[in-house]
Amino acid sequence: MAATTDALPPHDVELDTSGLYCPEPIMLMHNKVRDMQSGQVLKVVATDPATTRDVPKFCQFLGHELIEQSELEDVYVYFIRLA
Repeated sequence: MAATTDALPPHDVELDTSGLYCPEPIMLMHNKVRDMQSGQVLKVVATDPATTRDVPKFCQFLGHELIEQSELEDVYVYFIRLA
């Protein structure tokens, strides 16, 4: 079932990594969270299927909360609350 825009969690920052492949999306996420505050929410948009494995591991390793992840037509969207 596709999520509507109204159902998406609110976010503070959006990072579009479309067209990039491992390890670039994770490297860009790592750089982006350095500029953010604890408790803020980062929305990540990706097209690399490897992010379905890498983003949850990134969150687990750094203690961030993966609020939501979804896929629609080969686009992956993640909402991450920073630790």
